[in-house]
Amino acid sequence: MLALLALAGCGTAEPGAGTGGVRAEALCPSKAPRYGEVPRARPTATADAPRPPGTPTPVPSSTSTVQDGVRITRTYAGAIDEEGVCRSSSLTAEFEVTNPATHDMTYTVVFDARGYTGASRVVGPVGPGRTVRGRVAMSRSYGDTAGGTSVSLMSVRSIPSAEAPAPGGLCPASGVRVYADEGDAAMGLRVVGLHLENCGKEPYAVDGRPELEIIDAGHARVEGVRILPSAEVAQLGGPPDVARALTLRPGERALSGIVWRDTVQAVGGAVNAPYLRVRARVGAAPVMLTPELDLGTTGRLGVQAWRKEQ
Repeated sequence: MLALLALAGCGTAEPGAGTGGVRAEALCPSKAPRYGEVPRARPTATADAPRPPGTPTPVPSSTSTVQDGVRITRTYAGAIDEEGVCRSSSLTAEFEVTNPATHDMTYTVVFDARGYTGASRVVGPVGPGRTVRGRVAMSRSYGDTAGGTSVSLMSVRSIPSAEAPAPGGLCPASGVRVYADEGDAAMGLRVVGLHLENCGKEPYAVDGRPELEIIDAGHARVEGVRILPSAEVAQLGGPPDVARALTLRPGERALSGIVWRDTVQAVGGAVNAPYLRVRARVGAAPVMLTPELDLGTTGRLGVQAWRKEQ
């Protein structure tokens, strides 16, 4: 599983150039301050400010990777661990995330480099018009002795921070958590579990199936896809998929799920939508998930009824 870590910082984004990887500097940097808190004001330091002893000077690159507001600004071989030791078998990238929206956004960024394990970072909330900075380190893949020297962006996903899932931590104001698992895929069939937890202090009633909206990469609603009971898309086994009312006491959980096929039966018209807006019940606060829906040309998405987890 790709590890997730919230990162933040501040600054002003510089224009990116091109979409290739940033080649690595061949040395470890000095131990850098931790990221994780968005300052209330922009820093007063400039790009020409003195650097601490031992810190390598970034090499200007005309091939920085840019995608959907994220830019890799610098890459170097090695990483500094918690004890301040340089791990030369790692590859580290520094990056910036700029939010052009008018509200807080939370970003999930997936990085890749040849010969290294991939890494994912969750960055946010990022305020409107703000730029935050982060750092990611990747370890050499097992048995690989010829790793590459550049880092690229595999994917960037952004959701309104007010709709971000909260599988842990403080209970949301709604009193419930809604989140997705990693799912499973086989022979063109995709299944992703939807989880509901009553983390509040009052009973929470649901009736039937969660409400779903399919959202494309441009954050627009996808029309023309039918939302159906899961059995009309695939027979998944397990208990009968019967919609019924149920009430969750504080601490209780419920399980639903979505199912689809990636079949393409016609030229053009295939639906690929990264986002799914979920409401546990009619009128509930929305939560935006990223199941990466590759619906092909089927025009169908199945959803199971809520049932209590035992």
